[in-house]
Amino acid sequence: MTIKFVANYPAAFITDKKLLVISDLHIGLETQLLHSGIKIHKQIEKFKEIIDKLIDLTNAKTLIILGDIKHKVPGAYFQELKDIPKFLEYLSAKVKVHVIKGNHDDGIKLMIPTGVKLHGSRGFKFGNYGFFHGHAWPSKKLLQCDYLFMGHLQPAIEFRDKLGYRSRQQSWLKIKLNQVAITNKYKIKKTGKLNLIITPAFNSLAGSLNVIGDKELTGPLLANNAIILEDAAVYLLDGTCLGDIKSLKKRFQKLLLTSA
Repeated sequence: MTIKFVANYPAAFITDKKLLVISDLHIGLETQLLHSGIKIHKQIEKFKEIIDKLIDLTNAKTLIILGDIKHKVPGAYFQELKDIPKFLEYLSAKVKVHVIKGNHDDGIKLMIPTGVKLHGSRGFKFGNYGFFHGHAWPSKKLLQCDYLFMGHLQPAIEFRDKLGYRSRQQSWLKIKLNQVAITNKYKIKKTGKLNLIITPAFNSLAGSLNVIGDKELTGPLLANNAIILEDAAVYLLDGTCLGDIKSLKKRFQKLLLTSA
């Protein structure tokens, strides 16, 4: 397979196309936290440093951002209006940059500099690979792909010990789309293999959803059974495969009953 998770980073690399894939940067989150009395350093310089490292590590030629590059909805913070164009200009001087519009990205068109390609929320196709954010149905063209990448859910898994201590770790999800639900929705007979990879958030401060506990996992693919989430395989950022969500739920439930 030509898709690799970059070890210990929330980024994937498609080797045959030299594509680096990230999602959910939520630039501007710092401003929201500041309004709540929490002061943290701006994350954008850290993002530049990490992306530079990933480009050097993989020799990527193209960067794809799967959406939610900005944070505030509706509207935009001054920080977003100022920093996002400069950030994208910086990246586009190094690689080709594609940005997909996420549900946090209203008004993003005004922040996209020349040389950066903006795609709608239904995504776009690059060879045999499809990319979309996840809060809207993907474009019909993407259904002919063998591999799809989606952001939006920001998956993680939460570990708990006998004393109740918790640790939430960002994770990747790998699953095949439900072809029956897809063909019924799009009124098509033939699709690609529809292997779906759901990416963790690039911004670790943006929060994450525990795939074996949280109820806020939303989106049209989930609501219409195009994704049967319990069948998804869970991978930690270091590459460890934990098995599928259905099995994990059983194991975690057994642990809770044993430690009760």
